[in-house]
Amino acid sequence: MDSPLALRKCKYAFLTLPNYSLIAVANALEPLRMANRLVGREVYGWSVISLDGRAAEASSGLTLSPTGALHKLGAVDILFVCGGINVREAVSPGLLSALRRLADRRVPLGALCTGGYALARAGLLDNFRATIHWENLSALREEFPRVRISDQLFTIDRDRFTCSGGTAPLDLMLNLIEMKLGPRISQLVSEQFIVDRVRKGTDRQYVPLRAQVGISHRGLIRVAQLMEENIEKPLSLEKIAKATGLSRRQIERLFKRDLNCVPKRYYLEMRLRRARELLLQTAMPIMDITAACGFQSPPHFSKCYRNQFGHPPSAERKIGAHDAPADPTRSAALRAALTA
Repeated sequence: MDSPLALRKCKYAFLTLPNYSLIAVANALEPLRMANRLVGREVYGWSVISLDGRAAEASSGLTLSPTGALHKLGAVDILFVCGGINVREAVSPGLLSALRRLADRRVPLGALCTGGYALARAGLLDNFRATIHWENLSALREEFPRVRISDQLFTIDRDRFTCSGGTAPLDLMLNLIEMKLGPRISQLVSEQFIVDRVRKGTDRQYVPLRAQVGISHRGLIRVAQLMEENIEKPLSLEKIAKATGLSRRQIERLFKRDLNCVPKRYYLEMRLRRARELLLQTAMPIMDITAACGFQSPPHFSKCYRNQFGHPPSAERKIGAHDAPADPTRSAALRAALTA
């Protein structure tokens, strides 16, 4: 706690675009405030800015005050671009030029919710791994092929810090706090906000099936819904076909064409994801989780789990509790963002 890394004050700036997501910004700011309170000194500072200095209106119609102008911004450790709805309309030539100037000055850049679109438009995510809200994943992949789009909750790649919307900025900040102040402070912050666990960059944001295949694929969506409603006692493909009015062959073709997998595999991965949630978020015994997720026996569950995640269920809770992020001093760019 008394190391130079912990003592040095970090300053983050939040560049609010028109119609930005207020929940995303709040979830980024509040962990910093709470960390200061728990440590007992101002370890973090922050400012809210806009391109012209006028308070931008969030998608909820609210504004944050005080709001400063981007051109008056002093030195910061990371500048986060905060997006929301209609982000394309919010990205202007002036904004793109300003972001490129910041990159030229080697200011570490981040993005909340759809703010990653602005960085991508400016060419500042080329050859970087990056995250954006699931509603924009497909469009961003198509429009910016040089950006390595991830469906993770958040991504830290050198001096780029991007995350999805909603509560994902909270997870990003908790991990940055852990890098600076250690896992104990990060855990205490999460407890203050009634967060079950500190999610890592390896956690993926939930992407609804309709976002992957489109709402026109009603048959496929109905099949997936039936699977999700019957986790504990998985249905046979014949029963699913009968319930949806599709033939087994039709279902297999839909999964192959739109998801590039067979229905059985999709169903298994769905049950394994549910099992992982239960392992990380509850104290349920593995035997109970085995039954709750439709596996015939603990050995069968353990084998499937290891094949999917690389380790057995018995190791998942230990990994979740002790898997700290990589030492930030290993990356020169990350060190520049987080330390003096």
